[in-house]
Amino acid sequence: MGLRDPRSLTPRAIVEELDRYVVGQRAAKRAVAIAVRNRWRRQQVAPELRDEIAPKNIIMIGPTGVGKTEIARRLARLVAAPFLKVEASKFTEVGYVGRDVDSIVRDLVEISVKLVKDEEQAKVRARAREAAEEKILDILLPRQAPQAPHPMGPRPIQLPASMDSTVHVPPPQVDGTAGTREKLRELLRAGKLDDREVEISVAEPQHGVFEVFSAPGMDQIGFDIGKLQQMFSGGRGREKQRKVKIPQALELLTADEGQKLIDMDKVTAEAVFRAEQAGIVFLDEIDKIAGSRSGGQGGPDVSREGVQRDLLPIVEGSSVTTKYGVVRTDHVLFIAAGAFHVSKPSDLIPELQGRFPIRVELEALGGDDFVRILTEPENSLTRQYQALLATEGVRIEWKKDAIAEIAKMATLANERMENIGARRLHTIMERLLDELSFEAPGLNGSEVPITAQYVKERLDKLLEDEDLSKYIL
Repeated sequence: MGLRDPRSLTPRAIVEELDRYVVGQRAAKRAVAIAVRNRWRRQQVAPELRDEIAPKNIIMIGPTGVGKTEIARRLARLVAAPFLKVEASKFTEVGYVGRDVDSIVRDLVEISVKLVKDEEQAKVRARAREAAEEKILDILLPRQAPQAPHPMGPRPIQLPASMDSTVHVPPPQVDGTAGTREKLRELLRAGKLDDREVEISVAEPQHGVFEVFSAPGMDQIGFDIGKLQQMFSGGRGREKQRKVKIPQALELLTADEGQKLIDMDKVTAEAVFRAEQAGIVFLDEIDKIAGSRSGGQGGPDVSREGVQRDLLPIVEGSSVTTKYGVVRTDHVLFIAAGAFHVSKPSDLIPELQGRFPIRVELEALGGDDFVRILTEPENSLTRQYQALLATEGVRIEWKKDAIAEIAKMATLANERMENIGARRLHTIMERLLDELSFEAPGLNGSEVPITAQYVKERLDKLLEDEDLSKYIL
């Protein structure tokens, strides 16, 4: 999905775009569409009022598998915004084992830097590709150093006495390989040199010590050491010799040359700005840190409330130091989500509740929804399996009665067991096509119609045996 003019992203246009990938859940789509449009509106407001307008954070309430994460993920792609999904349950109160909540902001900025860097590299990719080609050609056919001209001009050659004149020999060709080089270039672009191996020198990605100290609970140590590592290395990893085939060499060298062509200071500044003004953080499983507010309870509830209090400054708006500079979270959009089976949003501490003014409830999915999920979205499971098996030369055709039968079985399985929403379809489809997927390499050129009878033959017995279906479906 490419970048779009923000002015064209009206709430209606955003909802229509989300409809291509997520079935139903109109209320949730409208809420996120308005929140995103308000960001654009805020940028049009006079500067003195702009900083006073805070984002309207959202809590999505609904069972698993109804589209909460997918709505947020597709929204971030649509607006080309830095997007981070984290599980609230993996953070713990300061002083306990677990991740520091400030790592949310650091991770968001890292994603933003990669996003902007990829955009800048895409702009210079053509130039980087040309430079990479030249390097490959230099390896295959090293350039000849031009010979210095004789100080007295062309050297005369004395002919035998029988000839009474002196002739001048023209200087040697400086670049007699130009024609060969162009022929090699043609072969390279045509892919006829793809099997050849070359030895190239590229900068290594910077990992090492920083990655070792990025374990849970050690984010700040990792950040400090990473900053020192970046300072001493000048922003680039050390050069490393690698022996690879030409297609891979071209990609590695193109990335390396692209890195040299972009201004990392400009990338960093834009990335920090985008994280602050357009960043989206999806806090999943927020219900897992909502303790009962009946009072007088200790144990896990103490730690849960501690996590909420640690999250509060980030959601309210605070400054977090990262290796790219100080990042403010005042205008980051937070979308929280949870099933809230045991707890409820009112079990969150009042201060955190107040920072999520918009609450939308997502509906549980039924048989009709499953039929739509299997047929309407551009990335529907039926299209995915058709594309996968087409690579083996097997064409599958989904009949309407088969889709209806799959939807019916998914609904029944969700009623009998844990309701996992649309995720049940993945399990059922995998079981349904298990044999066909295994035998596909030997069925090249065949066409397989998937009918209701086909579905029943393979899944009825599983659904009838409740004990077995609990393990398989």
